[in-house]
Formats: sequence, C-alpha cells, structure tokens
Amino acid sequence: MFKLLRSKWMVLIAGALMAQGIQAAPVNINTADAEAIADALPGIGPAKAKAIVDYRTKNGPFKVKEDLTHVPGIGDATLEKIAADVLLQEGKTKSASSSKR
Repeated sequence: MFKLLRSKWMVLIAGALMAQGIQAAPVNINTADAEAIADALPGIGPAKAKAIVDYRTKNGPFKVKEDLTHVPGIGDATLEKIAADVLLQEGKTKSASSSKR
C-alpha cells in the first residue's frame, strides 16, 4: 500500500514540475493570427485573440504593449499577465547592413 501511494505521489510531483517548465513561445502580436495569439498568451482565448487581430486590422500595428489595453476585454491586469510573452518587432532580427559584413 505504501509503495503504491509513494509512486502516485512521485508521478504527481513529476507532472507538476514538468508542467511548470512548459511555456509557450512569445508571440508577435503584429503578425500572428488569432489562433497563434490564443495559443501563446495565458488567459487569452479565441474571442480576445480575434479582438486583438481586429483592432490591429482597424488601427494598424501595436507600437507599445500598453496599446493592448485599447482592445475590448484587455485591461491592465490582463496586460500584466501576458506582457512577457508579447513581441512587437518586425520579422527580421538582423539589419540589412549587418548581414553584408
């Protein structure tokens, strides 16, 4: 009986530790579709992700992360939760001049 309980606890602890280590990659909210945004940002489901894309389509790219608070359903508390996973930069990581060296 003790061995069975011990093995169950070990499985639960291992699962909890693994779950904490799994994180979605940051997402560029200026280029991602609604599905990618919903998958990457904690607490953002399909409806809010669609609202992000709709806002971007109507108003242009987000310039700062705080612009997300203009999207219906996203306030300061939500922004605080997702800010670390939000990217705004363009798709290129190197400038044209640095690649010619």
